[in-house]
Amino acid sequence: MDQRNTVVLLPLLLLFHVLFIAAQNSNQDFTALSSLTEFWENKPPSWVGTDPCGGGWDGIGCTKSRVTAIQLLSMNLKGSLTGDIGRLTELRTLDLSYNKGLSGRIPAEIGNLRNLQTLSLVGCDFFGPIPDSLGALNQLTFLALNLNRLSGPIPRTFGNLSNVDWLDIADNQIEGPIPISDEQGPGLDMLLKTEHFHFGNNRLSGQVQPKLFSSNMILKHLLLDNNNLSGNIPDTIGLVKTLTVIRYNHNHMTGEVPSSIRNLTKLTELYLGYNKLNGSMPDLTGLNSLATVDLSNNSFNSPSIPSWASSLPYLTTLTLENTGLQGKIPASLFSQPNIETIIMRNNQLNGTLDVGNYTPNLGLVDLGTNKITDFAQESQQITFNVTLVGNPICLETGADSQRYCTNSQNSITYSTVPNNCIPPSCSSNMVSSPNCKCALPYTGALTSRALGFSNFRNISYFKDLEHGLLATFQSHNLPVDSVSLSNPLWNSSSGYFRLNLNVFPSQSQRFNRTGVVSISFVLSNQIYKAPAFFTPYYFSSSSSYDFSAGDLMST
Repeated sequence: MDQRNTVVLLPLLLLFHVLFIAAQNSNQDFTALSSLTEFWENKPPSWVGTDPCGGGWDGIGCTKSRVTAIQLLSMNLKGSLTGDIGRLTELRTLDLSYNKGLSGRIPAEIGNLRNLQTLSLVGCDFFGPIPDSLGALNQLTFLALNLNRLSGPIPRTFGNLSNVDWLDIADNQIEGPIPISDEQGPGLDMLLKTEHFHFGNNRLSGQVQPKLFSSNMILKHLLLDNNNLSGNIPDTIGLVKTLTVIRYNHNHMTGEVPSSIRNLTKLTELYLGYNKLNGSMPDLTGLNSLATVDLSNNSFNSPSIPSWASSLPYLTTLTLENTGLQGKIPASLFSQPNIETIIMRNNQLNGTLDVGNYTPNLGLVDLGTNKITDFAQESQQITFNVTLVGNPICLETGADSQRYCTNSQNSITYSTVPNNCIPPSCSSNMVSSPNCKCALPYTGALTSRALGFSNFRNISYFKDLEHGLLATFQSHNLPVDSVSLSNPLWNSSSGYFRLNLNVFPSQSQRFNRTGVVSISFVLSNQIYKAPAFFTPYYFSSSSSYDFSAGDLMST
């Protein structure tokens, strides 16, 4: 072979070698996918052939013939996640959220996915411990395992997730202490890039160690509510000046609230209710970003309503139920420009209730079971709900006082109205959209974990949510015609707020699988950025979507 032929053949041989390796890798991914999903029910009908990258497989994304994304949200999948997942070594994104039929344990082999950046298994039925091997995924930025049945401890190895921003293990059965780094290994104090610790509604116990917090953290949301945590709130919490939401409510915390909390000037929501806190009520003077404060059901020794309660400019919701308050209620409490709800029942407040020149935003004042003897505006028409049941004033007879002597709730009624059109009559499985088109919507619920408002008569909050959702879907070129919200539900003790969401298709009467996956992904991965008054939030899907007439449609 002469030199000229060699020059021509070498590039061809190199090309054939590259193509051969690519084919091998593609075949490797197909084999792994086939083994992983062999016993799954309800796989997408488009999964035909042997090439997941070139065959138009729904929910599969590829780069250079390698499977780099599995996004199979809301597909009604049934089965388990086996160790074969660890063979898809080029995966960047794995999102199987909202498949309630996916169960079993999370396999340790998932730790082999060293390129993984997003792992989301929200709202499935996984149980058992979180594998330690997840700590090997040091490229991970988004980890959401909430709304499952996971148990066991938080893995120490989570401390190695040096790039994770979103860490959500809420609504499981996780137990034991929050690990910190020591001679036994890493801990969560090492997560300096994490903005979200969402650990609520679990069985965490023990003390929250002071070392967990440091001035090097950029943590925004600290959600520890509804656990079995005990001991003091660490003074070091005041070092994390980026915090906007703190939820310690419904635990067994004791001692005084640390004075360092006044360093948290960005704080918008503070939930410390339903604990065993004592000493002086915390001084929140200067925390001028606060919208929600709940200190209820603690044993503070403060004799009167603190002055900061009348001076926080953005305060909307103040809950000081069963906190040992005594004395008269200052009229200035009701004239703050943004105040919407005041709950101070089960205290020792006395004298005459005088709401003065109250703000028009006020929706509910609940002072049940105190020692109030008179109401200065008793004979006037009040525009908000007042509850004085259990006070001496309600022992009097007379029609006026009786108006305030029954338990009153901050009633919530809202449903998106049609956009200047008349809703048509739709078939039994269809719904009229806000644009009055019969369609099968994708449905679920949005839940705010720290609501920043409580006057539910102000529909501008709901409109902001609707406009933001629609704008987000459409900016990502998703086939969405409109969205609607309905059936709001507020749990006043937990502070959680839920809204039903319907998302309507734009180009046909129902979504195909790609449409549903894309919409779900926007919500599961927090691509939709909710207004500050609704964050942090999570989405949960409703019953499985009916693709029967849509699998072959293009939307």
